[in-house]
Amino acid sequence: MFKLKHYLNQAFNSVTIMVIPHSSGKPVRIRITALSLFCCLFLTLLGVVYVLSTGVRTAEYYGIRKKMRFFESQLMELKVVIFSLRRTESELTKLVSLDSKKKILETPELSNQGSLDIDLLRRQVAETIQSVSEIREYLKEQRSIYRSTPGGWPVEGHISSPFGRRVHPITGESAFHSGVDIRAPIGSPVRATADGIVSFSNWHNDSGYIVVLEHGHGFSTAYAHNKANSVTLGQRVRKGQVISLSGATGDSTGPHVHYEVWKDGKHVNPATFLGGRS
Repeated sequence: MFKLKHYLNQAFNSVTIMVIPHSSGKPVRIRITALSLFCCLFLTLLGVVYVLSTGVRTAEYYGIRKKMRFFESQLMELKVVIFSLRRTESELTKLVSLDSKKKILETPELSNQGSLDIDLLRRQVAETIQSVSEIREYLKEQRSIYRSTPGGWPVEGHISSPFGRRVHPITGESAFHSGVDIRAPIGSPVRATADGIVSFSNWHNDSGYIVVLEHGHGFSTAYAHNKANSVTLGQRVRKGQVISLSGATGDSTGPHVHYEVWKDGKHVNPATFLGGRS
C-alpha cells in the first residue's frame, strides 16, 4: 500500500520544462505533471506508429494500382490485334467466296487498314498471351493470399484477456499471453477465420480440446479450450465453417475461446485481424 501511494505521488509530482531561446529573450518554463508528460509521449508514439502503418498500406495500394494499369494496357493491345485479325478475315472471306481467278484479280486491292505484318503479329500475339497469363497468375495469387489471411471473429463474444504480457489467472505470475481470450457461452459455434487445412485436432493438457489450421502464405490459427472439436486431421475447411464448440477445457477459469494467429511461425496480435473481411 505504501509503495502504491509512493508511485501515485511520483506520478502527480510536477516537472518543469525550460525552453531557452537563442535570442536574449527570457526562458519559458512549463510545469506539467509526470503522468501528463508520460501520456503525451505515449500518444505521440501511437501517432507515429499509426502514420507509418498507414504509409505502408498506401504504398501497397498504389503498387497494386500500377500493376493493374499495366495489365489494362496489355489488354487494350490485344483488342487492337483482334480487331485487325477480324478485318483481314472478313476481306479474305470475300475473296474466297468469288467463283473464279478472273473475278479475284478484278477485285480491288485489299485495304491497307487490314494488312498485317505476320512476324509482327506473331510477336504481338505471343506478348499478349504472356501478358494475359501474367494477369491470371497475379489474380490467382492475390485471391489465394486473400483467402489465406485470417479475418473476422472466430466466435461471438468479447475479449476478456488481450494479447501480450499479463498476470496469469491461474499461477498469478507475469507471463506472455500468445493470443486473445474471447468470452463466449459453452457450446457456442467456433468458426474458421480463413480457408485452411486441419493440422491438429485433439486434446492438449494446457489447452484442452484445440484445433490448429494451416492457411498457407505463412498463416496459421489456433482455437483452444473447446468443449468438442468438429473437424479431423487433414480436413479442408472454409472460412466461416464451424470447427468446434466453445468450452472451458484444459487450464481455464471460465468458458472462452483462446484464439491465436501465427505468421511465418511467430505469434502476432489476433486483434489486428478481428476487424477483417466478413
